[in-house]
Amino acid sequence: MNRRGTPEVDLGIYLRGLGLLLRHPAIIVVPLLAALVSVLLAQVAQLLTGQLGSAGGGIISFLQQLAFGFAFGVATLYANDLQRGYRTNFDSIWSEALGKAGAILMATIGFVFVISVAATVGSLFGALGVYGLQLLAAFFLIYTIPAGAISGLPGPLAISASIRAVREHPARAIVLAVIFILLWGVLPQIAIYQMLALTANPLLYQIIPAVIQALVFAYLAFPFAKNYDDVAPRGFR
Repeated sequence: MNRRGTPEVDLGIYLRGLGLLLRHPAIIVVPLLAALVSVLLAQVAQLLTGQLGSAGGGIISFLQQLAFGFAFGVATLYANDLQRGYRTNFDSIWSEALGKAGAILMATIGFVFVISVAATVGSLFGALGVYGLQLLAAFFLIYTIPAGAISGLPGPLAISASIRAVREHPARAIVLAVIFILLWGVLPQIAIYQMLALTANPLLYQIIPAVIQALVFAYLAFPFAKNYDDVAPRGFR
């Protein structure tokens, strides 16, 4: 048990989250919109590749990350209210999210920036260094967007809150990170592999994984919100 009387690793939230998602499907709306925006941006990137080169691709990727980061922030706000037993709805959550949009976007930018720096430093040590430092940075920043959304913390404070929460409660963060990697990274790739036998439409290769990622974000909002709410440092709440 931790200092707040809750289990160090709450595995039950991963099952409860699925039930909450099925009972409150409106939480999927903004992640789905972000998925559609991501696909549209990917199409724009193909048009701009010849004109802007790699810089155009980098800008598009950054915008995609912002879209998904904001959508995840909205979803965690919704999930947090539901898990606290508040009577809430999409309209009230959307209004709250707009009020915290700056904090959510700055938290997302901070997350992306630190991961980019980790990749740059890691490149000095080859491919393993790139992936290793990115994973390490992502692990310690795992609560950054929930901190921006739930606590309204701007980028640097959201990062500090995440690092402190992970250091104080590493077991929770490890379980959350493993579940995230399996659902966000592995599941869409399995879907693409299965689609190869069904269709040769390249657009579907972008749409289907993006929709799956949106559904994963909506589901993961529950364990992310619950874990952050349980372990957020008092000074950052």
